[in-house]
Amino acid sequence: MDWRNRKKAWVNSILIALNILYFLYLEITGSSEDTLFMLHHGAMYPPLIVEEKEYYRLLTSMFMHFGIHHITNNMMFLFILGDNMERALGSIKYMLFYLMCGLGANVISLIAELDSSVQAVGAGASGAIFGVIGGLLYVVTINRGQLEDLNTRQLAIIIIFSLGFGFTSTGVDNMAHVAGLIIGIILAAVLYQKPSVPSRPVREREYWWDR
Repeated sequence: MDWRNRKKAWVNSILIALNILYFLYLEITGSSEDTLFMLHHGAMYPPLIVEEKEYYRLLTSMFMHFGIHHITNNMMFLFILGDNMERALGSIKYMLFYLMCGLGANVISLIAELDSSVQAVGAGASGAIFGVIGGLLYVVTINRGQLEDLNTRQLAIIIIFSLGFGFTSTGVDNMAHVAGLIIGIILAAVLYQKPSVPSRPVREREYWWDR
């Protein structure tokens, strides 16, 4: 498919814009690398969610990032991959898909942290983005390994390197990444409808004596 003829992925653009705008707001009013400041502005923290019932943090934390490197890395992946997923699902389904992946990943991460002795302040869109990657893996696979400019091998490499980087780094919510990936695959299986291949019109055979 020629990139000039592709439908505009307006929901993905809005999601990227919201992440960037909130990041700029946090930087202007304080510092996105200040853990206490981020906590006061909607970051995840299990005791506040469970004990104080501040459930909104499961959503607001999806649009918050710790520092320029964090948001740049996440928005780059969302910019490259999100458009493909939105065109595959349609704009409304994609919006629901993205939010459900992010919220689901945060809930799983929250449950895992409750059983842990260490409870950290968390933020980032990576749970939702891993959901997009998982969803694309499903969509590409059932489309015979190719969707627009993406193929199964490219997605497998992205998954391996992204998860590998997370498990070998500190301060990364690997549970949210894995959960987002799995939720994305499941939701894509539910929401995605493979386009039917139009049947070619049957042409009558023409013989030389009919001319």
